[in-house]
Amino acid sequence: MTETSPTGRDFIPGTPAAPEPANPPVPAQAAAPVVVGKAGSLPAQASAPGGDQLARIEDKCARIEDKYARSEALLSRVEEKIESAASRMNEAARQTDLAALRSEVRAIADRTRGLPGSGALVLTAIITAVLTVALTIAAQRFHLDALIPQR
Repeated sequence: MTETSPTGRDFIPGTPAAPEPANPPVPAQAAAPVVVGKAGSLPAQASAPGGDQLARIEDKCARIEDKYARSEALLSRVEEKIESAASRMNEAARQTDLAALRSEVRAIADRTRGLPGSGALVLTAIITAVLTVALTIAAQRFHLDALIPQR
């Protein structure tokens, strides 16, 4: 004899099929009305075969929601830590850039300190002008202009 799959209102997937009761229920005994709601709100419903499974599903959903909330809190803490680390790294990079800029300015200042000042440049210009006039006069007196080829 082949067994057919159970159907009907009392069928719960994943549970073994309930055997047929030896004494069928008397029509005078009415079953408790099924009320849709939370399993915890009706203690009489928890004793029903579907109520236990509903309570287990609700408990599992509550655990999943708790895990999700913990994961979300953990991710927000990780995000805050990453943001603070990124800001510290940016600050360190700025400090490094400033240090490099300071060293460049210091090197340029050292190189320019060795250059002559404005007083030395004016003195050099005066000496050059006086020597140019003196050498030109000496070249004319000693007739050194004949050594320069004419055009």
